[in-house]
Amino acid sequence: MALVEARRLSNPLLRSKIINYVVNRQNEDGGYTFCQGAESNAQDTYYGLAILSMLNSRFPNAEKTASFIRETHLTSIYSVYHVAEASLLLGLAITYDLKEQVASIIDSNQFFGSTETYSEISSEFTTTYMALKMADLLEISLEADRAAGWLLGFTNKDGGFGTRGQSNINSTYYAVASLSLLKRSLRNPSETVRFLTSCEKPYGGFTVTPINYSPYMEHTYYGVMTLGLLGEKCSYPRQTADWILTCQNRNGGFARGDPGISSFVDTYYAVTLLQKLTGFQEANL
Repeated sequence: MALVEARRLSNPLLRSKIINYVVNRQNEDGGYTFCQGAESNAQDTYYGLAILSMLNSRFPNAEKTASFIRETHLTSIYSVYHVAEASLLLGLAITYDLKEQVASIIDSNQFFGSTETYSEISSEFTTTYMALKMADLLEISLEADRAAGWLLGFTNKDGGFGTRGQSNINSTYYAVASLSLLKRSLRNPSETVRFLTSCEKPYGGFTVTPINYSPYMEHTYYGVMTLGLLGEKCSYPRQTADWILTCQNRNGGFARGDPGISSFVDTYYAVTLLQKLTGFQEANL
């Protein structure tokens, strides 16, 4: 029973350790950084706020954080995305400049991803997803059929997504999530589910491709979340929840794997996953 409770984010000790990890990495300017002593940045500030929000914890120095977000320079689609998401969490109105930035990205078609990427850490569809998410939130119109057609063009024979006929779980997540935002269907959802489950490990977690042996936090997040988008659940929720907890460090944050350095993005993935997994594994405990 102790193991069951330890997996749940309602566990006071687990919850407090995660919250302390985040709030102890807030800087004087109100922003956050996963590495104490480093400068605040928009990405960590967004993930820090998102983690606290999921754990129903207040935002310390919220006014300072709001000022930091307002003053963040919008230099790329990544900064636009993180500033917009952080603004929504803080209850800030989306500025005209921010909305104009998103509209400009959509109009220029620059949100279509690069076809060259390193699948261990990113995806060629990451920027596509970010732009579509912002367009959806800000009610900016775009050519949905064109965007969906471009994404579906990367569907591979095994049901996964990726360039040059090589599927990976990162690209599959961002493609499926993007198509979901566009309200467009996959060509063969059952094949995509089969690809995803081939990346799942009985000892817990997901790998970037079926032939890999070591699960990592982001791949596990992509696997569980993509299955959820397709109305499916992972096969080994208890083992995966236990594996996630092995990635928690003494500072309360979660790492990409065990061992590893804690980061806000991996902690965000871990918290999201534990919320989902402890929800649908109850009957098997």
